[in-house]
Amino acid sequence: MPLLTLDHISKSFPGVQALSEVSLEVRAGEIHALLGENGAGKSTLMKILCGIHAPDSGEIRLDDQPVEFRNYRDACAAGIGIIFQEFSLIPWLNAIDNIFLGREPRNRWGLIDHRRMRRETAELFERLGIDIATDVPIDSLSVADQQFIEIAKALSLNARLLVLDEPTAPLTPGETERLFSIMRELRQQGVGMVFISHHMEEIFEICDRVTVLRDGTYVGTREVAEADHGQLVKMMVGRRVDNVFPLRHSHADPEQVILEVESIRMVAGEQTDSFHLHQGEILGFAGLVGSGRSEMALGMIGAYPVVERHIRMDGQPVTFRTPADALARGIGLLPENRKRQGLILPFSCTDNITLNHLAQFYRPAPLIHRGREQHAVERLMQTVRIKAPDADTPVGKLSGGNQQKVVIARWLERGCRVLIFDEPTRGIDVGAKSEIYTMMKQLTERGVSIIMISSELPEITHLCDRVAVFSKGHIVAELEGDAIDAHTIMTHATRGHSDAKVS
Repeated sequence: MPLLTLDHISKSFPGVQALSEVSLEVRAGEIHALLGENGAGKSTLMKILCGIHAPDSGEIRLDDQPVEFRNYRDACAAGIGIIFQEFSLIPWLNAIDNIFLGREPRNRWGLIDHRRMRRETAELFERLGIDIATDVPIDSLSVADQQFIEIAKALSLNARLLVLDEPTAPLTPGETERLFSIMRELRQQGVGMVFISHHMEEIFEICDRVTVLRDGTYVGTREVAEADHGQLVKMMVGRRVDNVFPLRHSHADPEQVILEVESIRMVAGEQTDSFHLHQGEILGFAGLVGSGRSEMALGMIGAYPVVERHIRMDGQPVTFRTPADALARGIGLLPENRKRQGLILPFSCTDNITLNHLAQFYRPAPLIHRGREQHAVERLMQTVRIKAPDADTPVGKLSGGNQQKVVIARWLERGCRVLIFDEPTRGIDVGAKSEIYTMMKQLTERGVSIIMISSELPEITHLCDRVAVFSKGHIVAELEGDAIDAHTIMTHATRGHSDAKVS
């Protein structure tokens, strides 16, 4: 008898059929992968399971008994816990207070029983095999430790079923292996898990069965041991995609240096770093999480404090006090956190795409020629293949891949000569990844230069013409040609990191 059954679930929103007759079955002591492209309906299905949305039709059963969740509290009470991509922790509270927030146990005098909370937290941590400081604010802990506290919080509610939504996205390889060890232990304890991930290798490493959704419909369920990568991708996207990377062909002009960072010093008293970027080149910034990759790129354009920087564009000295200065010289940024830093989620696709260059649609200022603006946006949405009901759709309602394409469309309209892609495919499915990789190559064909910051070694090794490897805040190696391979990159990246795990 299955622990959980979602039977023929359907859900629609205005103008969108999000789910149509979708079914899912999870057993106790099973790690069940839920696969599908962004927009396939995975998140909607999990929100229905957790009482955040009500289904239009279909049935939820626990232990083969029908249940109805009016809200998230009902789902928790039934033993269902969900670890969202974006943590639901209070940053200034410690681990203990976060775990028991809103349901603190009381002693016989009606006061909060801090001793019991501390004891039960210690028991939870022992069950998970983790050792995390409990007397410091959550925001002083690593992302991995916050992830484990979320799991402990769910288990403190006696969760029998855990939903883990992209849990490895912010983790290093070593932290990911630690998470998988905890998941294996929970599986031994009989906890059922729904695991959502876009990393196919993780599915084959940790999961028992996999269910695939496509366009809001159920495609099928397979035993992981009997499936292969190509088969699952075909189920996801409707076609076989054996290689998501475009054919490697450099469009870099070695004679044309478009951007030269002669020196940049991030911290007083430390060494300076330097790098340059050719026209039509993809320069990779590789290294462990926290190695200083993003900070240096942001420091270059005035978005992160630095002690010193000397920059030339087209051989001429330039000064970037703010990102607006860099943008005026044709440098655009696709930030790591697109939802917080790259988009205004309640705004429409149109407003997000034209946000930085409304002046070209003035007739005269401050009136905007809406017809010209709409025509330009529709052309760009077709160019980058944004899937949305229309240009007026709020960006917050789009999938992660389509949100990323909106940011790309903005910089295409702006005509940027240099683009900084910071973790461009984080949380994006394999089909959207392939489209973005192809788009990046097409941009280099047009002479656009790209700095790509990525924790995904296959992206670095397959797409980049040169690679700057970071360790402890500095560039420690520059690789090109046959030297760009995963082992060489990680050898340099883990310099001085004895506890680092090479993937």
